[in-house]
Amino acid sequence: MQPPPRNQPKRRRLLALPAVCPCESIAPEPLLASLVSLAADVASRRAGDASAFPVLRRAVRQAVRLAGLLLAFLEEVRDAAMSTLPFSAVLGLTELHVAMQKMRFLLTDCARKGARLWVLVNAGQIASELRLCLGSVAAAMDVLPSSVVDASEESGELGRLVADQAWRAVVRPDAGDRLALRSVRSIMDQFKKGVAPESEDVMRVLRRIGVETWSQCSEEIAFLDSELAARSDAGDESSSEVVLINGLMAFLVYCRVVLFDRIDSKRADDGAARPATCPEWIRPEALQCPITLELMTDPVTVSTGQTYDRASISRWMKAGCRTCPVTGERLRTADLVPNAALCGIIEAMLLSNGVSLPEPSSTRHHHGDVGGSAAPFSAAAAGAARLAVAHIVAQFATGSTEERRKATCEARKLSKHSLFYRALFVEANAVPWLLCLLSIMDASVQDNAVASLLSLSKHPGGREALVEAGGIGLVVDVVNVGAKAETQQNAVAILFYLSSNAEYAEEIGRFPEAIPTLVRLIREGAQRGRKNAMVSLYGLLQSPSNHAKAVAAGAVAALAGLLSSDRDGDLASDTVSVLARIAEQPAGALVVLSSPGLVARLVEFLAASASRSGKDHCVGLLVLLCRHGGEKVVALLGGMRGLMGSLHSLVADGSPTTSKKARSLINVIHRHYELSRPSSLPAPVPDAGRERIVRVVL
Repeated sequence: MQPPPRNQPKRRRLLALPAVCPCESIAPEPLLASLVSLAADVASRRAGDASAFPVLRRAVRQAVRLAGLLLAFLEEVRDAAMSTLPFSAVLGLTELHVAMQKMRFLLTDCARKGARLWVLVNAGQIASELRLCLGSVAAAMDVLPSSVVDASEESGELGRLVADQAWRAVVRPDAGDRLALRSVRSIMDQFKKGVAPESEDVMRVLRRIGVETWSQCSEEIAFLDSELAARSDAGDESSSEVVLINGLMAFLVYCRVVLFDRIDSKRADDGAARPATCPEWIRPEALQCPITLELMTDPVTVSTGQTYDRASISRWMKAGCRTCPVTGERLRTADLVPNAALCGIIEAMLLSNGVSLPEPSSTRHHHGDVGGSAAPFSAAAAGAARLAVAHIVAQFATGSTEERRKATCEARKLSKHSLFYRALFVEANAVPWLLCLLSIMDASVQDNAVASLLSLSKHPGGREALVEAGGIGLVVDVVNVGAKAETQQNAVAILFYLSSNAEYAEEIGRFPEAIPTLVRLIREGAQRGRKNAMVSLYGLLQSPSNHAKAVAAGAVAALAGLLSSDRDGDLASDTVSVLARIAEQPAGALVVLSSPGLVARLVEFLAASASRSGKDHCVGLLVLLCRHGGEKVVALLGGMRGLMGSLHSLVADGSPTTSKKARSLINVIHRHYELSRPSSLPAPVPDAGRERIVRVVL
């Protein structure tokens, strides 16, 4: 069976009623029993609890009260002294069943935490749907046979009361709902003009929908973000509804940033979910992808039963690997089956902390981004976002430690998930202030500031601002003395983004501690720290002036040691790629050749690695070693068991680039043996210790 397509909705969209099919070929008795259960469910809703139904309170009370009357009527009919119900009752009972199902959907949506503002904005639509449901109940009661309605004296009175109440019900948004909705529109108009609204007007809206804390505000934002993602995945990216959702999200971000002065206990200071939110019966590491060790956003299961994040296992298989990374078993099929259960656990865990489930990288949209945005960013949303960013930057400059902790947490969250907010922070000159906060002793402030700078370093203006403010040295210092391991790793990642610019790469190399620090992390760091350090060093090596510094810092020895301990792991391919970059210079190639046993390990890696990119870098490295090392290196490679077989295999099955490099290396070795053998002597017969060399025509 093929897995469902990725654009298939995971759940019913809020306030979108599904098609409820009438019951067919069903006896009246089981239909009545099901209807009793359904009416009992609707009647049990806490209609009088303002915290459960903050919007449309009067309409919900009417619907729940009517469900209670209908339940009493149905129970009376069920308990009446009737041997069987007539089949003529099926039509009326079916209509009641359909109406009560729709009513249950609506009430469930109205009570959903995190969707309060969206329910308020759609109060008119919800009231209209409830009126239709009540009208359907009244019409269904009218078509029930009199023998059913009048099964007893009490059932007759209840039936007429239900029909009368359903016909007479007046369902409309309350006065408080209408006032709050007018306030939302007024506030959005002020945002369009770049004017900050009065706090009392904003609080009136939040009080109406029952949002009283930072985490509740975050929960509302997370819900709207998931709604936006659902519409983007469905291709509905330019509708007025999408623009409205973006505006409401910006409104709530403004509220969270400006009105709430502290992060309540449901959240950690850095905005990350606390471990306690993970269900007790599941290990937290089970939510991490075994390949990347990061939280899975799209968990899928392979044929061996292991679960991975879709993006990482897809890259693994695209690289030519056909074994399970955890068990080493061969994958019988390339099918990836979505792990809906684990996805639900991760989503529930994140939503409980006000965070939406991140979208898979293959379908991810940057909502509200400028330039090719999937979701239009309205003038009101842009105005609210600018006001929120200005408030955050002001807190960087003048806030207390607690205020700075919250401000950096907000900057971290906003800059990570939106290119638009990223650009706003750069425009607001946030980078110099974040650099100043790196010296703060508070570990949370420093960690959030570094994470924010990491996101801003992905923006060209952010990289420029960081370099112009003299931030390279500060970032290098954090790599050495950061308060948390994650802080140090994020600082290394900043150097990676900076190294994408050749001028910045050369500038980083001028700091005496920069390259030795990266080499130290390669030698001693944790998995993620080593990987970040290698990709950063790879970027720095695009500047020729950094090659000698990397060699002097002991990069080759560190990489050689890592290749010995992780020959076919996740870091091995990165190790070989950095060695190949070092060997581009003759001095670097000679150091690689002088490292004991390194060439032999490279040949072993070429034979054993499942990574296409790793094989490509390895073949390229061997070609460079031959070029800079001369005939001695060629002779050394020609005598190594297994090399020629690996090269011929790559000629046949490798990528075009890898195949070309492999053919080149084969012919270099072949020419060496042809030239070294006197022409008067016959070609030697290969013995068991040496492989036969076959020339490959380029």
